[in-house]
Amino acid sequence: MTHYAKNMYDFHAWANQTLINRLKELPEGVYEQEVQSVFPTVAKVMEHIYMVDQGWILILQGMDMKAALNEAWLKEKELTGKSLVEVEQLYAELVEQFRAFLSQEEDLERRIVLDNPYTRVRDTSLAEIIMQVANHGTYHRGNITAMLRQMGYPSVMTDYALYWYAN
Repeated sequence: MTHYAKNMYDFHAWANQTLINRLKELPEGVYEQEVQSVFPTVAKVMEHIYMVDQGWILILQGMDMKAALNEAWLKEKELTGKSLVEVEQLYAELVEQFRAFLSQEEDLERRIVLDNPYTRVRDTSLAEIIMQVANHGTYHRGNITAMLRQMGYPSVMTDYALYWYAN
């Protein structure tokens, strides 16, 4: 039986790709169009999701949280100004990193110590980190949906329940 955290990561990857596919259907310029919202553009939200996912994979691979976040900030800056197609490719590479980790890690309930520079030290399982990645992505895909509606475009459904039937 597949571990629930692996399933949630697969959902996260599916939902991101489903949203990217929808964004590619929209008129050119929507991805970078400025809007009064929690992020200035859809591109910035996508960069943020990518940056946070990048930080978490580095942590899962054993990097200290502060160093992982610094590395992830550098990766986010590399995304600025990239086209949606280029961002899609970078996401695909990141998904492969997560899947490689998840296929090699035998114990997702294994606990590690996170020294979060924004809060405090916390003992957590690898599975909890994967759940955080999926939950964070869901939250910000909702931001994108609201932004698209504000610009006059429908988004696409990326609910977990739809994922059950899509795969």
